[in-house]
Amino acid sequence: MILEGKTLVLCGVGTGLGSEIARAAVRDGANVMLGARTESQLELVAKQIDPSGERVGFASTDIGDDARAQALCQAAADRFGGVDGLVQIAALDAVFGGIEDGALEDWERTYATNVVGSVRMVRAALPHMKKRGGGSVVLIGSQAWTLPSTPQAAYGASKGALMSAMYYMAKELGPHKVRVNTVVPTWMWGPPVELFVKFSAKQREISEDEVIKEITDKMPLGEIPADEDVAEAVVFFCSDRARMITGQSLLVNAGEYMP
Repeated sequence: MILEGKTLVLCGVGTGLGSEIARAAVRDGANVMLGARTESQLELVAKQIDPSGERVGFASTDIGDDARAQALCQAAADRFGGVDGLVQIAALDAVFGGIEDGALEDWERTYATNVVGSVRMVRAALPHMKKRGGGSVVLIGSQAWTLPSTPQAAYGASKGALMSAMYYMAKELGPHKVRVNTVVPTWMWGPPVELFVKFSAKQREISEDEVIKEITDKMPLGEIPADEDVAEAVVFFCSDRARMITGQSLLVNAGEYMP
């Protein structure tokens, strides 16, 4: 129960990684406040994880809006007495294109969400963590920032910018005992990747196993990490076991990339 007594704000909770982080956090003793734009989805996830409603709350939010970002963190403080950590999952990842064929408007939207939106959430959570005498911020990066594998230049570049922002935040917030770290996944076996595999197999008229093999051939462990595997790394960073770790990134990639 490495999160016993802690309250986490999880922003960007859907059917994939966000829900797995929430499930792992509750399993390990935390109270969690779930945030995303779709309230019906939040309600569904909350009921699945904690039917009693004692340790899971939720509130519709938008990381593009200062007031709603602040309201999510305040809801956690009102419900559970404070905020000990923020896990910033929300991101715009459905933008495709490169330098020549990518729309600059898509670059602007992607940076506004993935970089500015993430910083907005940290700023909203910070006053609450200061009141607790410290806390943990966990950002979700992407291996795409340094190892391009799909035509998503704007997304990959935005995650690189978020990584740079992490270093600045870790240095600035360290004196307040607020740690800032990033979990960096590769492909994650969950709903989005499952859909990609099915679509790619159908489009190319090959089996799903062949698509998966193309991905895992580059991974020494020979398996696509699951959403649950990434969630375990997030829980570790949120816990006191990582109390002296800040400004760091942890690859969860089955060894696909070894910098």
